[in-house]
Amino acid sequence: MPTDSTSEPSTKVLLGCSRCGENLPDDAKFCLKCGKPVSALPKQVAAKSLPLRSPQERRKRVTLALWLLLGLFLLLLIWMAISDSPFAQQVQELVGLKHDEVIIETETPFLVAAHSFRYYKFALPEGSMNVAVVGQFAASSQQDKTKNKVNDKAKTADADNNIEVYVLSEPAFTVWQNGYATSSVYESGRVSEGKVQADVPAGAGIYYLVFNNRFAPKVAKNVTGSVWLRYKSWLPGSFRRMKGRVWNWFGL
Repeated sequence: MPTDSTSEPSTKVLLGCSRCGENLPDDAKFCLKCGKPVSALPKQVAAKSLPLRSPQERRKRVTLALWLLLGLFLLLLIWMAISDSPFAQQVQELVGLKHDEVIIETETPFLVAAHSFRYYKFALPEGSMNVAVVGQFAASSQQDKTKNKVNDKAKTADADNNIEVYVLSEPAFTVWQNGYATSSVYESGRVSEGKVQADVPAGAGIYYLVFNNRFAPKVAKNVTGSVWLRYKSWLPGSFRRMKGRVWNWFGL
């Protein structure tokens, strides 16, 4: 006689006691042999209740994690490029981001004649940023050895040791050279020694470091100094030199 399948008794899962190994039905609260309480389902049964993620969801999570890591890496690069902390400065020097180019560096004095000036032309590299001109200088008067009179020595007092130092852009240098007042990136005033510390606008351009003695009609000046162009650039120096050679080869 056929029977209805719904009337058949359900099959119970037998579990093992963690203490004595006795088989237990799935609804058991205590072990029937040793009396140990059944506190949790075994890992095999618990794992069945965990929701399974589809491959698409896993790929989305991996992609999101990769984008977050990339964003953090870019933020770290930006911080190292613009930060003035000692660690960031060391990293910038290591990767070649920081550069120092000599404008003038001499221990032997050079002469700036009376009622005259002397200049050093330099260019800002392409792609440069955080540009500054830094250094120091000192000046002294050049005595006329054919004159030993006391009056001549009095005329070459401390005021005659002075020199004026400027950092001028190319248009400003043209105006200044023609005897007109103009704006300057740096101006020392009339001093016998001083330090150069001037920020220069970023971007390519031509500038002039000027040692001026036009205000002294008779006394020449001996000047010593060391001045550098300091900047940061993402473009390696070798790339800029190669580009310059290519442009020169084409006559541009």
